[in-house]
Amino acid sequence: MKHLTAGRLGAVLLASLGVLVVCLAIGLVTGPSGISPGAALDALLHPAESGALADIVWRIRVPRLLLAAGVGASLAVAGVIFQALLRNPLADPFILGVSGGAALGGISVLVLGTWIGVGAGAAPLAAFAGAIGTTLLLYGMAAVRGRVSATQLLLTGVVFNAFASAGIVFLASIAGLADGSRIFLWLIGNLSAARTDMGIVVGVFLVVGLGVALSLARGLNLLALGDEAAAQLGMAVERQKKILLLATSLMVGAAVSVSGLVGFVGLIVPHLLRLVLGPDHRLLVPASALLGAAFLVLCDTLARSLLGGRELPVGAITALVGGPLFLVLLRRNSDRSFTA
Repeated sequence: MKHLTAGRLGAVLLASLGVLVVCLAIGLVTGPSGISPGAALDALLHPAESGALADIVWRIRVPRLLLAAGVGASLAVAGVIFQALLRNPLADPFILGVSGGAALGGISVLVLGTWIGVGAGAAPLAAFAGAIGTTLLLYGMAAVRGRVSATQLLLTGVVFNAFASAGIVFLASIAGLADGSRIFLWLIGNLSAARTDMGIVVGVFLVVGLGVALSLARGLNLLALGDEAAAQLGMAVERQKKILLLATSLMVGAAVSVSGLVGFVGLIVPHLLRLVLGPDHRLLVPASALLGAAFLVLCDTLARSLLGGRELPVGAITALVGGPLFLVLLRRNSDRSFTA
């Protein structure tokens, strides 16, 4: 592991921030209603003098861009943490079933809301509650004598994912046409119908999760060595695992509650950055947050501009980009293991 200097940290974060700013600028001027960079800047700085253009910029595009950035950063940071907890560089934020639990909670309200007296507006809160409930369930089932192994947690998550998928299929089969389309958007990932006020919730839990990850970055480095090695080096392994798992689940739950199941962000961004920057989480965590935000902003910009007036689900774009890249990374890891 390379020694992390303040100069290297500052240079990487400054470059990552620059990429995010460029992606935000592209997203601001791109869309069905094309806006020139000068007009967009004028609408940002002088909204009272820009009329309808200011409404497009401030009421539609800026909230959407910030929401995409928050979701992308949350998923990428969650990916970094999960990859450290499971000691698997190809782990994904959805691998433990937290996202499946969140989706099951949100979809349950969409389908059964009228029967239990709640509207579709409660779906994000139900998704968030589903993520928290899933985390508690997984930890309770995977813990043996107060200790949770990465293998036990992973297997429990896989089983719960299968259960959540079955529940979602059952709900989809009894849903009407309108509810079926909403379920589809939840499953593929979509930001077009997201409530922008929920962006505040995403931002709050992103700050909390990012703060936890940065404060425990040394612990994440030690976890990569294995639980026994980390304990011998003075780390309170189980306590820090609990804190990291809870913080990550809060981030994933908040992100899924507004966007649905957006895949590959938490897999691709941390893994690529680990290949480029190395495994030091003091650098990997903040860089993943910035570039995860940039990646989803760019994908969402493509989703709402590729077809003109029609909009693609952002999850379809991340899958189209991330799927082939995942296969390349998987093949690279397989070749490395074989030659080793």
